[in-house]
Amino acid sequence: QVQLVESGGGLVQAGDSLRLSCAASGRTFIGYVMGWFRQAPGKEREFVAAITYIGGSIYYADSAKGRFTISKNNAKNTVYLQMNSLKPEDTAVYYCAAGRFTPSATMSQRLYDYWGQGTQVTVSS
Repeated sequence: QVQLVESGGGLVQAGDSLRLSCAASGRTFIGYVMGWFRQAPGKEREFVAAITYIGGSIYYADSAKGRFTISKNNAKNTVYLQMNSLKPEDTAVYYCAAGRFTPSATMSQRLYDYWGQGTQVTVSS
């Protein structure tokens, strides 16, 4: 009964900001990494950012560095993705995911056992 529920997506203009949330429940996430992935129209799903549940180690895709910030609130079992300076190429369905932490595979979707349903982010020019 593990649940990951994303929220916060929407339609914005280039240069605007959005804050995505992922509420996790159903188990302890000690030893896990919480990640964000996205899938744009006609594209493969790609890694965006991740944060380890306990230590707070952070990983970013090159496309996210300098613009996106991942954070968490363990008391709320919630992970956030603050997205600034949004570009049309950021348009995608954004997915929250959780998996057992392995540093060498943090950016691989194969690491993640649990996935949310996704939230749509659309950025117009």
